[in-house]
Amino acid sequence: MPDTEVLRFATAENRTVLTLNRKDFIRLHQQSPIHAGIIVCTFDPDFPAQAERIHQAIAAAGDLVGKLLRVNRPR
Repeated sequence: MPDTEVLRFATAENRTVLTLNRKDFIRLHQQSPIHAGIIVCTFDPDFPAQAERIHQAIAAAGDLVGKLLRVNRPR
């Protein structure tokens, strides 16, 4: 499914997109910031740690409508 369709569906369903496809979804956010939220992540094989970073980012952001959150793996 094309990324535009994923974002369109998520927006219609009032759902946030969580993706590793950072480049394309950052571009889509810049083109149309009207959505239910986009969270872009770098890949991290430590899934529990990544989940915790995602949780913390969501908690800090509050309402995700129209927001782009970046959750990066620590160096």
